[in-house]
Amino acid sequence: MTFPVLICIPHGGTKVPIELKERVIISDKDLFDDNDSFTKEIYDLSSGVTQIIYSDYARAFIDMNRNIDDLPPKVPDGIIKSTTCYQRPIYKEGKEPDIQLTKNLIEKYYKPYHNKIKDAISKRSLKIALDCHSMAATGPSISPDVGRKRPVICLGNCFGKSCPRDMTEKLARCFEKGFKLSPEEILLNDPFTGKYTTKKYGNKPIPWVHVELNRKLFLDEPWFDRNSLSIDRTRLFELNSMFAETLRLYFES
Repeated sequence: MTFPVLICIPHGGTKVPIELKERVIISDKDLFDDNDSFTKEIYDLSSGVTQIIYSDYARAFIDMNRNIDDLPPKVPDGIIKSTTCYQRPIYKEGKEPDIQLTKNLIEKYYKPYHNKIKDAISKRSLKIALDCHSMAATGPSISPDVGRKRPVICLGNCFGKSCPRDMTEKLARCFEKGFKLSPEEILLNDPFTGKYTTKKYGNKPIPWVHVELNRKLFLDEPWFDRNSLSIDRTRLFELNSMFAETLRLYFES
């Protein structure tokens, strides 16, 4: 069965745009920590859903889940950044993208990603869209919830503006069963209500939910080796299967 869902995975990519290769100084570890690493493997249900939109490029270099006007230095955590969410430098000193390069990056990478979304949501067959992420177990310094422990799963619907509350609560119950969690391990709009993509496209015309999985589900022992940044692929397969079961429950219940 193909579920009538659009899945977007904006922060799972690891590539460096060719225009930036000689400018970056960020380490592999810092890039990994800034990314929603392994989210493609977790959320990509292939032919099991109507469409999947995925960015190959790391959000440290071009963030697909930001407003096109979120530009530095006014917005440090915008489309183009100079430091990671853990305040680690991305570029060599004096090599941050200038205005023209920023425009080029937006035209080449950002706009095509959002054009795919606009094309996808024009399809009448879609019933819901999910913007899929992972979150650190505790809030990093750049976040409003700095230092606070986070739930296992967070679902954001912009307080009902991007998706009706009853649909979001139903989805939460399905995540609870699919991932074998207790109700208190899943929170709505805490710590994330939904970022740019969810706000922009939610209920225009289809409902949209921002999904966050806690990284302790996979970036922790016994599945993950912090030194080599390697993971037990069996765990990713398990989480992918849980996500598929969640959607099955949602559409068949």
